[in-house]
Order: sequence, then C-alpha cells, then structure tokens
Amino acid sequence: MLSDTTLRYAEEIAAALLGLDALYAGERGKDASAGADIERLVVLNLSTALVSEPFAAYADARARFGELAAGAAALLEVDRRLYYRQACESAIAFATWRDGGLSFPEQIAGFLHVPAEPASDAELATLRQTMGEVLAELGHTGDLPARFAAWEARQRVPADEVQGVLTGLLDEAWERTAERFGIPAEKTDGMRVETVRGVPYNAMCDFARRLIRLNVEPTLTRPGLKHLAVHEGYPGHYLQFTRRQVGYAAGRVPADALLSVVNTASSSTFEGIADVGMDMIGWASEPDDKVAALLARYRSGLGTRAAWRLHAEGWTPERVRDELRRDALTGGEGWVAARIRFVSAPDRAALIWSYWWGEPSVAAVWARVRDERARWPEYVSYVYDRMHSPRSVALFGS
Repeated sequence: MLSDTTLRYAEEIAAALLGLDALYAGERGKDASAGADIERLVVLNLSTALVSEPFAAYADARARFGELAAGAAALLEVDRRLYYRQACESAIAFATWRDGGLSFPEQIAGFLHVPAEPASDAELATLRQTMGEVLAELGHTGDLPARFAAWEARQRVPADEVQGVLTGLLDEAWERTAERFGIPAEKTDGMRVETVRGVPYNAMCDFARRLIRLNVEPTLTRPGLKHLAVHEGYPGHYLQFTRRQVGYAAGRVPADALLSVVNTASSSTFEGIADVGMDMIGWASEPDDKVAALLARYRSGLGTRAAWRLHAEGWTPERVRDELRRDALTGGEGWVAARIRFVSAPDRAALIWSYWWGEPSVAAVWARVRDERARWPEYVSYVYDRMHSPRSVALFGS
C-alpha cells in the first residue's frame, strides 16, 4: 500500500498534468496552422472528479512541476521518488518544447527517459536473422522476404473476417487472464472491435467506449491479431485501465494512474506491460506466435529508425517511405502508410520509442516471477496499479 503522503502528492501531480494538457489543447484555437498536429497530452482521464490546475503560460507549468519534482524527494517509497521526479522532468521538457523548442533527440530523452538513438543496424539484423530461423523451422524456404510472403499467405485473415476473428481471440484472452490474474469487471464490460482505415496506428484501445479500433489497411495475420487481443485487451490496456479505476475508488491506486499521458516517463512501460501479456497468460505457445512477437519488435525498431531519419537526419518523407517499404517484410503498403502517418506527426514522433523500450523493460521484471505463481499478485499490484518508468519498474521487489 502506498503512504497517505504519496496518495496526496498524486492528487497534486494529476491536477498539474491536467493543467498542462489544457494549456496544450488550448493551442488549437491560438494557432490555426497547427491544426490536426495538436493532440492531447492526456489522452484518457478515467475520473470525472479530478480538478485541473490552471496555468496561464508554459513558464507557470514549468515552475509548478519544478516544485513537484522537489517535493517527490520526500516521498516514502523509493520507486515513487524516482518515478515522480522523472514524470515532472518529462512535463518540464514537454512545456519547454512547446514554449521554445527542443531538438528531436532532446524530446526523446526528455519526454521518455530512454536513450535518444534509433534501433541499430545490428539489432535489426539480429531480429531478421532470428525471424528467418523460426520461419525455416516452420518449413519456409528462400530469402527472408520469400519466407515471410509464404508465412503471411498462410496466416492472413481477410479484412472482412478480421472483426469476427479478433472477437473470438479476445474471448479466449479474457478467460486466460481471468483464470490467472482476475479481472475486476464482468465480461460484458469487455472490449468490442471496430475496423477503421486511413488512421496513423495499427490498433488503438478506446477504453472510454470499450472499443478496439483496428486498422484493416495493413495485411493482418492470425498470430498478429492474437498479439493485438492481448495488447489492447487482456491482460493489456483494458486490464491496466480497469484495475486503476477500481483501485482508485478503493483508495489504493494513486490519482495520476487515472490519466493516460503520452510523451512522458510512463509511456514505455505502458506499452511494455501490454506487450508482455502473451507470456503472462501462457499463450505464446507456437512458433507462429514467436514470429509475430519478433515481428512486432522488429517493426518497433523500424519505427524508431524512420522517425530518426525524418526528424533528426532530415530525410524526405518519400525517402523514409521507400526504406520502410524495402524492410517491412510483411503488412503491405497499408502498414507502411500507417507508420509514416505516425512518425510524421510532430507531437507523436518521439512516442515510437516507447514501443521499442517498453517490452524489454517490463519483460525483465516479469521474468523474475514467471515461475513463482504465488508472486503474481505482487507483480500485478506493483506493475499495473502504479505509473512507472523503465527505471522505476526495475525496482520491483527492492
């Protein structure tokens, strides 16, 4: 249980984050040229009672988060001292970016607290080699693109069948999650599937409406949909949000956990928790699942490289698109188009690093308890019910 001091502090930082979000959203009216580039910093607020702290300017927000960063040093829990200091530093970096600008590497490091560099050629090459070996075990021959073409053809789910297939996979993911970890809601509260096109994402958890918005422009496979059922649903984002909502009402979850905030210290672990879900529910049992998991990681790495090319090296969008198309291996033009839309958005480009760093950060913690079922409740409480950075989540058990 968190101390009362920490729970009170969380109310203050939640109010400040909502204030920064309101200031940012207000730029829509002041700068018509920004248009659709201006999104929300707080993309989901699970509370109707939290009150926003008003800021007249970004300088006021930076000063307030400076005070909160200093106050974090007095908290009793070592992981909360670290995380809240980093969260405040993220907010200060974000306000600085909006007020006076930050270079792209400074955005990555300042927002997310991860190294400001893309996935290396060596890391991508290792992933390609490993994927090739698994595909060979499955009987596919030829070069890597040929192996993936054969695998995708065998596993492909037609767009008009995607909704039904994903709905069935969600049903199984719910049952597995409920049996192992419990879900504090009735199954009728679970997620439904809506297919979309022309969006900058592959899938999105619209928790407020209990919808998974799934982009059907990329070529989709059954193992890939299995991954999405876990990531966006159970024990991924749905379980994260539900536990936080129920836990806050019970007085054990801090107020800031009611906010889904992008470009911040918690972004990487937010995605990492969802990516570890396949292993948590014992569903990564087939070689095809391994291919899908490796492919998801590879695509995250390609995303960091594409964003870096565009915003740090000054490549043209056309040149970046050509490189993505050359190396994508699967997913078709729809996947390339969605990735270009994502990394082209100035207020979302740095966020692609959260997918690259999230899974290894959280997987290392889950690995400590995977074979100790008695410790699973401790893991879920620590990892799901508090906001974490990669560094603070690593303090589990300390």
